[in-house]
Amino acid sequence: MIKKENWWKESIIYQIYPRSFKDTNGDGIGDLKGIVEQLDYIQNLGVDAIWLNPIYSSPNEDNGYDVSDYRAIQPDFGSMDDFDTLLAEMHKRGLKLIMDVVVNHSSDEHEWFKQSRSSRTSPFRQYYHWWPAEKGKPNYRYSLFDTKGDAWKYDSLTDAYYLHYFSQKQPDLNWENPKLRQEIYDIMTFWAEKGVDGFRLDAFQFAAKDTTFPAFPTGFEKNFIDYYAMQEGLHLYLKEMHKEVFSKYDVMSVAEGAGRNFKDAHELVDEDRNELNMAYAFEGVDLAKYEGYSLVNFKKVFSRWDSAFSEKGWLSIFLANHDQARLVSRFGNDSPAYREASAKLLNTFILSMRGTPYCYYGDELGMTNQTFKRIDQYQDIAARNGYQKALAEGEDMELYMKKLNFGSRDHGRSPMQWNASAQAGFTNGKPWLPVNPNFKKINVQLQEKDPNSVLNHFKKMTALRKENPTLVYGRYTLLSPDHPAIYAYTRSWEGTQFLVLLNFSDQASSLNLPMDISDAQQLISNTDQLVRNGTAVTLSPYQSVILKIK
Repeated sequence: MIKKENWWKESIIYQIYPRSFKDTNGDGIGDLKGIVEQLDYIQNLGVDAIWLNPIYSSPNEDNGYDVSDYRAIQPDFGSMDDFDTLLAEMHKRGLKLIMDVVVNHSSDEHEWFKQSRSSRTSPFRQYYHWWPAEKGKPNYRYSLFDTKGDAWKYDSLTDAYYLHYFSQKQPDLNWENPKLRQEIYDIMTFWAEKGVDGFRLDAFQFAAKDTTFPAFPTGFEKNFIDYYAMQEGLHLYLKEMHKEVFSKYDVMSVAEGAGRNFKDAHELVDEDRNELNMAYAFEGVDLAKYEGYSLVNFKKVFSRWDSAFSEKGWLSIFLANHDQARLVSRFGNDSPAYREASAKLLNTFILSMRGTPYCYYGDELGMTNQTFKRIDQYQDIAARNGYQKALAEGEDMELYMKKLNFGSRDHGRSPMQWNASAQAGFTNGKPWLPVNPNFKKINVQLQEKDPNSVLNHFKKMTALRKENPTLVYGRYTLLSPDHPAIYAYTRSWEGTQFLVLLNFSDQASSLNLPMDISDAQQLISNTDQLVRNGTAVTLSPYQSVILKIK
């Protein structure tokens, strides 16, 4: 069993989408000063670290995931002085900062790309993937953000095509080039020298590519991860990155994605590999669909990943991030009757599992999706370009819009709801994305005053996790795997055992346990006292309870 203690194993990470957190200058866009203003709030949540989505200079084709200068701060967010202040104020409060590093691709407005496309003989030509037009059009590659789904863009300046797995303004970097790699390590060293505490590598499992670009089977895009992720060379790049950067600083490292299978994931994060610290796998977060999801399958997925990492390696635990709609609207029940209970339940799950919990801003309040009816209400490039592609391909657009309204990334990026004043206290101007109309009922100010709020339950859970290393390092054992409504498991470590009971249903649900819990101490519940009799328990709708068995 894993016992080695590390700060990043014991940390609770709070993810902030800076555009949407707090605006201090009235331009409708969140900024670094806004985060500084709210550091006491963040500290009081009981979290240990902030993962900050990209704040580098960017034309904002993909809200900062298209970087034009990796050593400069996007003016919308402030200045480098503001960043230095943020980092210093975080460290004063014992908070660590994890930076998002976007190096599978850059912006087409980065100086490297400008030079690269200027001439076939440019020294920067090999920083990107180019295919000369005289060789014919390269074999098809799928693009996640392109309106036609085509990852090759013809550029007349040098009569060649360049590769972009994401938008046309996000050309992929050529990691086969050692000069490019050294540039990246120098950039990461620049931020490590400033004192940042960790790096999250965006889309990095796609960084290695077979640059002969062979033909893939027809329809490969339906399972493109199998063809894009973890290609030959990736482990060499990560080992080199570890040697050049991670080994020299006390920094945490995590990459978006965990490969195609458990073998890939272990090869990324096992300690003796000298690559990354923890896996960030998508199988769990991807379960929630417009059509719903099965709790039995949900339990299988999380139990399988825990089992695979019970002896070696380390996991991230999350159900939300900037690429997802809101947690309670996807995995819980955001109706007025059940929103609070189900939001508390989901936070209880994330904060009671083995692995490093990642909690997304606003989920500590139970913020919800809003209703978008027209495509012009969306800001996200994935939504807008996806709509055009679906239209061109003759999809059922009514169904497409329903699915988009359920799962759009814009839902997870709406402004933080601070209070009941205009624009939820996020800005004095017009917000870049509309504030959810329910902000008068769901906001920080209201919930801080209510001892039974989602926010105060979140704080109780972070405190419980911090006080009990069993919830960090303890063995996880699933109970009643086939129960359709209740997720039950124990966490056991050094003679202590906790029982976690979660009713994912809007109906009261009962369960017979393998142990008598008559005398077990109830540590936390999101609703009432647990109804129990010996080994039998009945949970009210969306009830979540943690008991200390021994």
